[in-house]
Amino acid sequence: MGEKLYSKISMRLAAIFVLCIALFTASSARADQDDVTCTNRSIYGDYGFTVEGVLIGVPGLPAEAPFRSVGVAHFDGKGHVTWLEHTVINGILLDHDWTTALGTYSVNGNCTGTAIVNTPNSRVPLTLGLVVVKDGKEVRTVLDANAISGTFIKVD
Repeated sequence: MGEKLYSKISMRLAAIFVLCIALFTASSARADQDDVTCTNRSIYGDYGFTVEGVLIGVPGLPAEAPFRSVGVAHFDGKGHVTWLEHTVINGILLDHDWTTALGTYSVNGNCTGTAIVNTPNSRVPLTLGLVVVKDGKEVRTVLDANAISGTFIKVD
């Protein structure tokens, strides 16, 4: 009887040990996935975007002017971005056609970053703070000046 009890206990301990190893391995694999870092390559390809907010204290406009823009941006995965934008400020269409903008971007390992974009629709370069989300399928931005934010969604 003692040998049978010892054998049952040994079998159960072995099963628990195997289970613990399996859980540890799965946990380690998940931790490795959590450590994946972002790079400029994390945003690559074409993204449709909407940008909206308020321009504050811009000469020639009301103190707070509504801003809306839609477009398509292309990120090359190497730090360069181009886009076409259709922009309305304070209810006035800026250009009757799509306006081309060019810029650069940099993505940090923690998926934050910046972009600097030159567009004919602004007297100064646009400096954007950005966050890469949803494994690079989406980019959220905020303009350093004014109260304007945008969402870029990868075009499939």
